[in-house]
Parts: sequence; C-alpha cells; structure tokens
Amino acid sequence: MTAAYKICLLPGDGIGPEIIAEGVKVLDALGAKYNVTFEYTEALLGGAAIDVTGTALPQETLDVANASDAVLLAAVGGPKWDTTDPEKPRPEQGLLGIRKALGLYTNLRPVRIFNALAGASTLKPEVIDGVDLVIVRELTGGLYFGRRERFYDEEGAGVNGACGQRAYDTLEYREYEIERIARQAFDAARKRRSKVTSVDKANVLETSRMWREIIHRVHDADYRDVELEDLLVDNTAMQLINRPADFDVVVTENMFGDILSDEAAQITGSLGMLASASLGDGTALYEPSHGSAPDIAGQGIANPLAQILSVEMMLRYSFGMNDAADDINRAVTAVLDEGWRTGDIKGPDTAADHVVGTAQMGDLVVARL
Repeated sequence: MTAAYKICLLPGDGIGPEIIAEGVKVLDALGAKYNVTFEYTEALLGGAAIDVTGTALPQETLDVANASDAVLLAAVGGPKWDTTDPEKPRPEQGLLGIRKALGLYTNLRPVRIFNALAGASTLKPEVIDGVDLVIVRELTGGLYFGRRERFYDEEGAGVNGACGQRAYDTLEYREYEIERIARQAFDAARKRRSKVTSVDKANVLETSRMWREIIHRVHDADYRDVELEDLLVDNTAMQLINRPADFDVVVTENMFGDILSDEAAQITGSLGMLASASLGDGTALYEPSHGSAPDIAGQGIANPLAQILSVEMMLRYSFGMNDAADDINRAVTAVLDEGWRTGDIKGPDTAADHVVGTAQMGDLVVARL
C-alpha cells in the first residue's frame, strides 16, 4: 500500500514561491523513488496573507496546517509591509502566530560546514574545520510573546516639551517551558556528542537565573551522562566566532536563539544553506533560516538549498523517512562537490558555467537523488 502524507505549503513572500517549488520538486522525486504520495495544500502566511485578508495568519491557514502531517514554509516579510504602527499587521506576526497556535516550542537549527563551501566563510579554514552544531531555541516564551504596550505620558516628554512616548516589552518564562526545552536539548545531545551549552544572561536577568536553575535541575536528575556548560549570551556570541567547532548542542531562550542562530549561520558563509525545524505538540513546521530576500525576488537566482535541506529535516522528523533524508544530504553534497553554485555561494574560483539559478539548482539535486 502506498503511504500518503499531507503537506501544507506556505510560500509566503519574496523569493518564497520560487524556492518552495524546488522543495516540492525534490519531494516528488523522492515520492516516486520510495512509493510515497505527497499531497499539497497551499495557504497564505505573512505579507501575502495581509494583502488578501488583512491579517498575517488567517484562520483558514491554521485549519489547513492542523489538518496536515507537516508544514513547509518558505519565507515571510519585506519592506512593503514594514511598519512601526502597533495597530497594523506585520508578516512576522504570522510566523510567530502559527508556531504558537501549533504548539511548536522547539526550533532546531543545524549548522554544519559543507567542505566544498569552506572557502565561502569569512572565518579562517582552521577555525571552521569540524563545525557541526545544533541550536535549540525555545519558541513560545520570552519577549516575543510577553505583555507589551506603548503609551504617552509627561515623563516621556520629548525635546519639544510635548507628551512623550513610553513603551515596554515583558520577558516572561514559565517553569514548564524551560523544562521541556531542556529535555529536547539533552535528548538531542545524546544522539550527537553529548554536550549541551546553555545560554542565558543570569548575571542580569531574573528569567535567566530561573532558566539556569531549571536547566541544571533537569540535567542532574536525568542527564548526568551529558556534559553541561553555562555561557552568558554575550560571551556565546564571541565564542561562536572564536571557537565554533567546540559547540555541540546550544540551548537558549527565544530572542537569544533568534540572534545567535543567524550569527552561527554566517559561519557557513551563507544563510542560503541552513534549514530549520519547529517541533512540539502539533504539526511540525520546516523552513529555511534565511529571509524573503525581496531584492532578488522573481529573478530566478535565489539559492533553494536551505529549502531543500528543510525538506530533509521534514522527512526525518515528521515522516521517519531517514533513507530519503540521507539521499537529499548526499545529493546536495555531490552537487556542491562538483562545483555548482548559486550566486550567493559562488567564489572567485567558481567556473562561470557552473553558476546556476534557482530551478537549475533544484534540477541538479533531483538528478543526483
């Protein structure tokens, strides 16, 4: 009997529709190879949803996501929808909202070096040699979901003497949120090199002091076989550049993880190479780590490999198709080893006839599956 999986496709904005098409292309090729049927339903999220419905996350999109076995997202955002007006919707609200609504509290961002792209990194080869880490980011707590307000009062008066603005965002965490992300990190480390770096700002923030206490409590109770170290977030930012190969699993709260994962991505030389998975209680969501790149949208030159590698993670975590996931990893590695590049990852030694566009890169990967 042929297996069948329902996938919610969220092309989003900018280059999103172009790169998600390459992810579907790879899925279809693997479906034929492994006698699996993938059924796709496309829905709106981000700026595209704002344009049609006035909201970044329509209820219809949530309904489709909840009825699916996995969600494949491309990218959201762009200058068209940039605003500082708290009353107006922003594309990023759709992404945060769908993670929250689906109960996705864990974001996994693998950071590994493809040998063929080592020269694309701005760090010295000896610094990035052996880099293979995973950032485990908590997704449903912290500043992004805390209470917030902007208002006028006399104390905030501006230089013209008029009533000035004040604003606040609240950083909150609950004990269970920290405990469950801790277990995700320790479990991931057991499958890797058995080392967890917990990142906080415990010298300043009360939430970070609670974070550290709970991380250690979970470790001491159930994971003594895993090495645990604590690092302040500012020191972590420095050490990711100084000694990235020393990290295995990095676990941290929402905003710290958002920032550090983008920093870690640059170690590889391009955000266009890094995938991510958002996991939790509901339908899992998979997406590239990069943005919507509106400056190159519609030109057919975007790098689809992070989207394709997100498909690899989907096959592993949602469908248990590890052999098919391995096929993707081998195919991407082979294409890069053969010298094929999109514009963002080409180097001075890249042959001109080996610089390809979005669809051509997808075709090359499919050909090697």
